[in-house]
Amino acid sequence: MSTTWKYQARRLKQMIDSNNETQAHLFMERLMLFPVDIQDRIIEDISDLNHCSSDAVASILSHYSILELK
Repeated sequence: MSTTWKYQARRLKQMIDSNNETQAHLFMERLMLFPVDIQDRIIEDISDLNHCSSDAVASILSHYSILELK
């Protein structure tokens, strides 16, 4: 997992942990250029994690970024 994904994952995890979904959407839209429907899926997947670590969040972000490139 790249350092960039881990950093973005930590930031996103903090926003979701603090129930700031609007900021999470804006963060993904501005920095990661994910469309809104993908943002919703990412947030839902992160919310469903049993142990929400930066590595787990980075894995989800990486998964969706690869899907969009195909």
